[in-house]
Amino acid sequence: MGNLQKFDKLDHAAILIVDITKEFLVSDGVKVVAESEAIVKPNQDLIAAGRAAGVPILYCNDTHRPGKPDAEFELCSDHCFAGTPGAEVIDQLAPQPQDYQIPKRRYSAFFQTDLDITLRELGVKNVIVTGVLTNICVRSTVHDAFFLGYRVFVPADCCQGSSKAIHDAALWDIDHYYGYVTDSATAIRLLSR
Repeated sequence: MGNLQKFDKLDHAAILIVDITKEFLVSDGVKVVAESEAIVKPNQDLIAAGRAAGVPILYCNDTHRPGKPDAEFELCSDHCFAGTPGAEVIDQLAPQPQDYQIPKRRYSAFFQTDLDITLRELGVKNVIVTGVLTNICVRSTVHDAFFLGYRVFVPADCCQGSSKAIHDAALWDIDHYYGYVTDSATAIRLLSR
């Protein structure tokens, strides 16, 4: 894990929740992620700490258009159509009125969305990124956040990958080249000071 000892507190922070939708985390979802229930409680704790600290929470979810061309579906099955239950955030992590919802149509939450301008308008410099899949949408979002000049933190216990090995490989890559891999307890501590 990256050297987090140099950080006393995360000022100008936001939490980005990526694809924590029913399609990926509920047992009858089209693309349910194995063992994803393990990330619910750490995300609940992190989101609660963020709200208590006045940190913006941004839900960045796949939101595809039914019946419209979508290049992503050339590589994977149809999922998360706008207006369907599968595209909704899971009940345990439901957005509150003060939270932001950033629909996305590609893996990265930054690609052709309002995420970057929203973060800049909020004065955000540090992003905590959680969600599924670590090796696809989380990693793509982390890469773009880094490329756009944000400092990136990824609590490993708040993310789930395609498999443990792939999850671990994505986290290794993030920790060595794009940001800081930590755990939810450390992220909460940094937000709460």
